Amino acid sequence: MVQMTVKQDPLRLVAAVILGIITGSILFLIVALGIGTFNDMAHMNISVSMDVAENIFSLVLLVVLIIVCVAGFWWKVATTPPTEPEPEQEE
Repeated sequence: MVQMTVKQDPLRLVAAVILGIITGSILFLIVALGIGTFNDMAHMNISVSMDVAENIFSLVLLVVLIIVCVAGFWWKVATTPPTEPEPEQEE
């Protein structure tokens, strides 16, 4: 079991959130591009309109990917101890 008793640096947590948002957004663009490519290859001719159902599906996909990425980076920061500089040796 992982113990998270170490007090985390707020800067590391903010970095995890920002990186999770960026990574989730990029993954969304890749998934959307993949769906569009599949749609084109299958000759489905589904036009992208301003239909609310399509926009809600895209929004849900985007939010889920961002939440998963933020949670993953947050977990990684919480379970990885911060690096500490090595003490300088005086000669």
